[in-house]
Amino acid sequence: MARADPARAGLTVRCAIYTRKSSDEGLEQEFNSLDAQWEACEAYIVSQRHAGWIALSDMYDDGGLSGGTMERPALKRLLEDIEAPPRQKPGSFSIDRAMDMLMNQKSRD
Repeated sequence: MARADPARAGLTVRCAIYTRKSSDEGLEQEFNSLDAQWEACEAYIVSQRHAGWIALSDMYDDGGLSGGTMERPALKRLLEDIEAPPRQKPGSFSIDRAMDMLMNQKSRD
């Protein structure tokens, strides 16, 4: 059975952006890895506007925290926000994929 297209159904897919960096090295810079991750994710979400995607303004950033643990404040807040009505489950994708897409696009330009 084919999936329904949210945009054609008039639905909005609200997308949360979660960023993380394992070390706090460089986080003091005016533009750092978390900012770059945020911009890459936001650009991808904007590219999916035709499908009804919008980026939520809430920031979920865990700088200087290992991915090897779930003890990450922003991740916990994101998971709580997903469960709390009336939010819709945020869409997600791999940041590695987003960076690959951006690099491929840049090489074509």
